[in-house]
Amino acid sequence: MKPAPFAYRRPGTLEDALEALAGAPGAKVLAGGQSLVPLLSMRLAAPSLLVDLNGVPGLDGIRVGDDGVRVGALARHADVLASAEVAAAQPLLPLALGHVAHATIRNRGTLVGSLVHADAAAEMPMVLRLLGGTLEVASTRGRRTVAADELYVGPLESSLAHDEIAVEAFFPALPVGAGVGFEEVSRRQGDYALVGVGAVVHGEQVRAGFLSVCDVPTVVDLSGVADDDLGDRALEHLDPAADVHASADYRAHLVRVLTARVVEAARAGARVAP
Repeated sequence: MKPAPFAYRRPGTLEDALEALAGAPGAKVLAGGQSLVPLLSMRLAAPSLLVDLNGVPGLDGIRVGDDGVRVGALARHADVLASAEVAAAQPLLPLALGHVAHATIRNRGTLVGSLVHADAAAEMPMVLRLLGGTLEVASTRGRRTVAADELYVGPLESSLAHDEIAVEAFFPALPVGAGVGFEEVSRRQGDYALVGVGAVVHGEQVRAGFLSVCDVPTVVDLSGVADDDLGDRALEHLDPAADVHASADYRAHLVRVLTARVVEAARAGARVAP
């Protein structure tokens, strides 16, 4: 199929992009396009206008500081994955990014675009929630910061208004004494995960995040839970669904197995003081 007709604009400044978006309630933002373009081709999305951000300078930055990692709206998955500074500050990012689709898609797709697309089967939305990150968004009304816990409100639905553009994501740095783990199971390398699990362990605190299990990326506090009970306790807060790829029982089994594995890996990889 071919996309339905739409208008196209490639602004040269963020201000022009925001004005174009505000003036067309049916508009969509184009960054990497690895999620949007297939939807257009299948006519699952039919915007009146595409606002292409790729002509806006300054949105492709990756900045690493003592507090964490900041990723601009046009930074590609591959660039974030290749950064040694990112890996040193927050190792969960490269652990999860290595599972994002295929190299070709990572070369073009944007990390922030994945966050805004709000797919519960994608790695980055879960990672943002698990780490307690934030998203900075802009509109003609100004800027605001959205906490990850307030970002995902339903299947493929975020809390951003139609005229807002996500300009930067922030992932907190991993503190000394903490460790992370990540695993997922898919039918083939690069396919969407049947289940994916990430974990952050810091002392007695244990948090696990789940993708491809619920309608939204979900994080469960497992602090104080015995190792043998981690998966079952997590399932008390989850609702695995059946689809053409896996039964609900199989997804529940994967939750049990992967949760135990990633928590163990996170404990083993806890960061020690220099």
